[in-house]
Amino acid sequence: MFEKVLIANRGEIAVRVIRTCREMGIATVAVYSELDRDALHVRLADEAFALGGQTAAESYLNTEAILDAIARSGADAVHPGYGFFSENADFARAITGQGVTFIGPPPEAIEVMGDKISSRLAAERSGVAGVPGRSQPVQDPSEITAFGQEFGWPVAIKAAYGGGGRGMKVVNGPDEVEAAAESAQREAVAYFGRPEIYLERYLTWPRHVEMQIFCDTQGNGIWLGERDCSAQRRHQKLVEESPAPEFPDAVRQKMGEAAVKVALGCGYVNAGTVEFLFQDGEFYFLEMNTRLQVEHPVTEMVVGKDLVELQLRIAAGEPIGFTQDQVERRGHAIECRINAENPAGGRFLPSPGTITRFRRPDGYGTRTDAGYEEGDTVSQFYDNLIAKLVVWGSDREHARRRMLRALAETEVAGVATTIPAHVAILSHPDFIAGKHSTRWVEETLDLSEVSAPVAPPPDEDPDNPKVLREVDAEVNGRRFRVKLWVPDTGESGGGGGGPAPRTATAPRRPRAAGGGSGGTGSGDVAVPMQGTIVRVLVAVGDQVELGQAVCVLEAMKMENNIAAEKAGTVKEVRVEPGQAVGGGDVVVVIE
Repeated sequence: MFEKVLIANRGEIAVRVIRTCREMGIATVAVYSELDRDALHVRLADEAFALGGQTAAESYLNTEAILDAIARSGADAVHPGYGFFSENADFARAITGQGVTFIGPPPEAIEVMGDKISSRLAAERSGVAGVPGRSQPVQDPSEITAFGQEFGWPVAIKAAYGGGGRGMKVVNGPDEVEAAAESAQREAVAYFGRPEIYLERYLTWPRHVEMQIFCDTQGNGIWLGERDCSAQRRHQKLVEESPAPEFPDAVRQKMGEAAVKVALGCGYVNAGTVEFLFQDGEFYFLEMNTRLQVEHPVTEMVVGKDLVELQLRIAAGEPIGFTQDQVERRGHAIECRINAENPAGGRFLPSPGTITRFRRPDGYGTRTDAGYEEGDTVSQFYDNLIAKLVVWGSDREHARRRMLRALAETEVAGVATTIPAHVAILSHPDFIAGKHSTRWVEETLDLSEVSAPVAPPPDEDPDNPKVLREVDAEVNGRRFRVKLWVPDTGESGGGGGGPAPRTATAPRRPRAAGGGSGGTGSGDVAVPMQGTIVRVLVAVGDQVELGQAVCVLEAMKMENNIAAEKAGTVKEVRVEPGQAVGGGDVVVVIE
């Protein structure tokens, strides 16, 4: 078994891997950007090394900096988590080229399955049908228009080297093609470091059902069970569950066998997820994620196995250790992704900021996987997943009621979260009956009355002149932490030596989200959150209509159209592409 594992990731998944390693007696190494210097995964790891930079490209996608941290730490294995480099064959080769084990599939399997285009071809060779689409990268937007005219609209544009809904855009007609293609490529580069995109027919009312598989170095392959991930917004999952509701067992068996066939057909090793779309009793291969999934805890709770431990053991050369017939599934598990987003009115606007209160639920069959604690800051530069709340019940209805109870106990202040949307989803008759689809949240679920207020930070206690602070220091790029009693400067999250915010200053508080633009209605179009302007869509003198997009803001790896709240003439444009803005900043003035 490994002696020291470096986790080339951040947030919740890094914390998740660190905990399993600790249980197995394996030392852990964290890496961190400038913004993550005192993040939870850094505080929990045995060692931590600075990567430098703030954005993902400057830090967690900086291969040389990560390789340097591996060499300096002496780690003998690297766990990539999910996102970032988890599905990058070049990164896997760079790791193994240093004589270090990559805890994932071989680079050759990543190239086949990590590329969504070649994975479609591999599935076809294994006899598994995919969603109708093109198996070549898009070279020009005209190809998208031609595809839509031939196969019908809508069309899905997807990142060839991505997953998790990042870099995916749905096009409803020719007039949307060019802007959607550009946006998909920008998101693909920002999150996966590759701009390639491809096309698929967008099914009308499918369910997203995926199969968890494992393969070892001895040629064994098994499927542990399926997860239904149909409750989505912006093609990213909100609620996941296992087993899938209203899912015939005969289909389950066929899907599991198909998933293993696809994996073994490309020489796969370690954890993987084969994703399918399920509609009208038929399933279609969608893609294979060559990594651990965000939603893996629901499988863990149903099958009673630690999937990260299984990953580590397989990477160390051990066999799976059990057969397909020995896989037992008990009860039902549901996971809610608690994201820093304001779901009010169904807009799901990113809500970066400092978490001033975080109260986790407790009780039987209740689990919280979090990457943050009170005082931590959710940055605009990274994914906005705060925590995953997972529950287990004896059946689906039992799990659903338990999740509603757990959500009611969960308290997050300082940023808006998706919790009100989770409550609305789990309480809706369509979800209870298992009648929802991947388009249900955005097309059917009514979130007009949902609100997610951002609570102000708690008042300071003036009776405590000093507070206990954790202060970090870097020596030759390696992080150390010391505790000091220091005068209370008013930045404490509470008195009496309680936990204090770990950032010197909190980011500007975003105004409450009203319309999609965040504007005041006076002609001053303001952004509702901090982020980066990626496109300016108007110029001085242009005539704009009410609701027309004037610029595109990227925050937390998502692009958001900032729209005019009145019609008129553009008097001023105060931003340009690449410019950072804060919540409430006026970007365009209309008269």
